[in-house]
Amino acid sequence: MLTPRVQLTASDRNELEEMLHKTSLRSKVFKRVTALLELDKGKTICSVCDILGLSYPTISTLITKYKSVGLDCLLDKKQPGRPSKIDGVQSAKITALACSKAPDGYAKWSLRLLAEKIVELNYCESISHEWTNKILKKTTLKFTSKSVGV
Repeated sequence: MLTPRVQLTASDRNELEEMLHKTSLRSKVFKRVTALLELDKGKTICSVCDILGLSYPTISTLITKYKSVGLDCLLDKKQPGRPSKIDGVQSAKITALACSKAPDGYAKWSLRLLAEKIVELNYCESISHEWTNKILKKTTLKFTSKSVGV
């Protein structure tokens, strides 16, 4: 009989079994918990892959992470991502501009017109009309209504 690839401590095993009974457990974490418990029971990596529909490298990485960091292997690291170029103050200025009176010759603000004015007023170096839309979506402004802003 093959030896198990993972030897869980009693406290880890109990914690994993308790986690299985939580309803708020994400499916990715559920599969990781189940994989660790199955490996502790003595199943091979290939059989766990077949049961859970995971790949061999995924299970192998999970085992390596468990041996190095313990149950923290169940959690995903935060992905770095690019920080936003627009901060809260700039966003407030953009919203205030959208609420102001439209320039002469225009009945109301368009997203493209707003984006041009934002750059002209040096609220930021550059901004697209789509990004302007994303900022204004977070507010309760409705650009389709006849009475927008002032």
